[in-house]
Amino acid sequence: MSRRAGRRCRNTGAVRLPRWKFYGKTTVPEIRMGKNALRLNQGSAVLADANFTNGTISFDISIKQARYFPSIRFRIQGQDDFEEFYIRPHQSGNPDAMQYMPVYNGLGGWQLYHGPGFTNAAPLPFDRWLHVTIVVNDRQAEVFFDDNPEPVLFISKLKRSPAAGMIALTNLAPEDAWYANVSVTPENGLPIKSKPRPVPPLPAGTIAGWEVSSPFPEKLLASETRLSSALHATLSWEKLAADEMGTADLSILHRISKDTNTVFVKTVIHADRDTVRKFAFGFSDRARLFLNGKLLYAGADNFMSRDYRFLGTIGYFDAVWLDLKKGQNEVWIAVSEDFGGWGVKARLE
Repeated sequence: MSRRAGRRCRNTGAVRLPRWKFYGKTTVPEIRMGKNALRLNQGSAVLADANFTNGTISFDISIKQARYFPSIRFRIQGQDDFEEFYIRPHQSGNPDAMQYMPVYNGLGGWQLYHGPGFTNAAPLPFDRWLHVTIVVNDRQAEVFFDDNPEPVLFISKLKRSPAAGMIALTNLAPEDAWYANVSVTPENGLPIKSKPRPVPPLPAGTIAGWEVSSPFPEKLLASETRLSSALHATLSWEKLAADEMGTADLSILHRISKDTNTVFVKTVIHADRDTVRKFAFGFSDRARLFLNGKLLYAGADNFMSRDYRFLGTIGYFDAVWLDLKKGQNEVWIAVSEDFGGWGVKARLE
């Protein structure tokens, strides 16, 4: 991995460098297994002037065998918009031992971005130093552990557009994680060893784009079985394309709040004649589906809603049969969100 050029921020005594700013409950400098380290516990260390787009980020991390999510954030555009790679010590060796996700408007989308290119299995060592290297080039990145020449994760497509930004070490959980020897080397054109697989076209019938409303309170729909103009007359609308997986990430357009955690997404289905068609869909976290103004479905796919192992990841887990009339038919889905990813996908089979 080349480090020939670029400005380097070598951080062997990371916490003493004035460029790092510290936030949160616990950001303590201490000696950890022979290294000058920063202990984070519900805290963050931010390199605000990193101006990092492409290049190499490396650091040592020491973790405990506990349920938490130590991370590195990069290309940070503000408090609520960045790329993030994190590990799950409690999932060591499992398919989601690590994960990449984009963050839009403060909402991490781990329930939307999973599988190849986002998560991978690897053993995570406890109570020793693990060396992590991340090589970033435009829309791709690779993550390496220790001196292994093969990446433990190939991020085949960074979801956010490349833009220079800050870097942060973050551990928001009430467990300790230690960081040391942080090095940031900006450099364009670094080679990526892994080769992306061809992206297949979306299956026929996939809804490739939606009209998305402005947010509103979920409680407004609690007892509604038909859409009245009073429910949506004041809403504004924007278009949002689905990605190569068929998923539309609603947090790209909007942020959630305690009072406004729901949007409508709508699409028009044209039928040449009266017919009944299967409509498979997925969502996070809750959905209410209307056809031509009439409620057909209400359900939840949020974290642990199906059983204690269900993560709330999005997929084609639900379906309804649409009684389509000849001509234009409108499908509206109210999608409500708590945490973990605000999204929808659908296909007419």
